[in-house]
Amino acid sequence: MYTVKEASKILNMSEHTIRYYTDCELIPTLIRTKNNQRLFNQDSMNWLLGIKNLKACGLSIKEIKEFVQLSQLGDSTIKERHQIFLRSKKLAELQLAEAQARVTFLENKLRHYEEIMYNGIPDKTNPSQWKR
Repeated sequence: MYTVKEASKILNMSEHTIRYYTDCELIPTLIRTKNNQRLFNQDSMNWLLGIKNLKACGLSIKEIKEFVQLSQLGDSTIKERHQIFLRSKKLAELQLAEAQARVTFLENKLRHYEEIMYNGIPDKTNPSQWKR
């Protein structure tokens, strides 16, 4: 069993985020002590990790809650859950393409500045160097 603090360190999530997710009832396997302290077993940790990934893919809390509820209904909701992951995959692919475009932009800029530094040519792309 893990406390919020321990789960936070293991999953690299803030304690605040974990508490928020539990308050949104996104962790169906959450255990509470008689003092209402949150405890996480391995199933709860798996839920947190899944939620972390879904959130990183751009799903809203509402969409994640829908997924959790569908999961609790069992195999009859496989198609709906599949659709959620299909949408998530498409969004992740878009995010990956955007990240790759940023990397390409940075690589081009690095080459440009290295050429200026090592070949001693002026930076013609710097607006402050342009003649008026």
